[in-house]
Amino acid sequence: MEVRGVWRMVTVLCFAASAVGVSCSKFDELVQPSWATDHIIYEGELLKLKLDNSSGAGFASKSKYLYGKVTAELKLVEGDSAGTVTAFYMSSDGASHNEFDFEFLGNKTGEPYLVQTNLFINGVGNREQRMDLWFDPTADFHAYSVLWNPRQVVFLVDDTPIRVFSNQEHRGIVFPRDQPMGVYSSIWNADDWATEGGRVKTDWSHAPFVATFRGLRIDGCEWVPTAAGPAEVQRCSASAWGKEGRYWWKEKEMEALSVHQSHQLIWARANHLVYDYCSDPGRFATEPPECGKK
Repeated sequence: MEVRGVWRMVTVLCFAASAVGVSCSKFDELVQPSWATDHIIYEGELLKLKLDNSSGAGFASKSKYLYGKVTAELKLVEGDSAGTVTAFYMSSDGASHNEFDFEFLGNKTGEPYLVQTNLFINGVGNREQRMDLWFDPTADFHAYSVLWNPRQVVFLVDDTPIRVFSNQEHRGIVFPRDQPMGVYSSIWNADDWATEGGRVKTDWSHAPFVATFRGLRIDGCEWVPTAAGPAEVQRCSASAWGKEGRYWWKEKEMEALSVHQSHQLIWARANHLVYDYCSDPGRFATEPPECGKK
């Protein structure tokens, strides 16, 4: 794999030795603090975001991308994390933005973390799903990924798909396809809603709350901001091979889940899904259109 500057479509940041055969860049070559620089800590191959009663913290990629796959190796806040939220997400700009969210909702000591995923399309969200996990996300690092191509958006945990948003434009359902997105992470206090609907508040005696990154990988078509927008959409939407190289995230086998991945998705949702907006008549008197028959 080529390093950034040879292929504009591929950007890789590696902290872990597990990324064998991958060219690596320093963290600050690819991302930058988006707020509270003094709450971002570098410890060798680790990056830590800290929350205390004065501030949280966040970072943002220096580039934006149209299609690709992003992965963070992340260890969540240990112990009593009630009231806190750690987020890893992609987002475009503006009121009519697109956004793909992982939000990790803290909990009382001994209670499971909940992972909330959400999608905003043209500024409209309200597509929350929540799952618990089949492991302790505070005990070790695990990989959280978003795959985005013209056919689907897939959320994955350790390469197990937990959610798929398929392109259903044939049914008149809008799909995110023309807004470049940055890669972001943040930690903040959300005790008005994050834990048991806001009933459990943040206990600041347990601060600082720290989320730790060991690796961040971005494979995507890097958007050139000085180029014409329509031309960039066309370039990044091209076939699986572009002028700069291989758009592997758009190849035929990436357009839908494999049989094995489909079985993984069924297992994950049958055993770990705790909330789905598609099954909440209290919020939606009529089932959201994307939830119906494909």
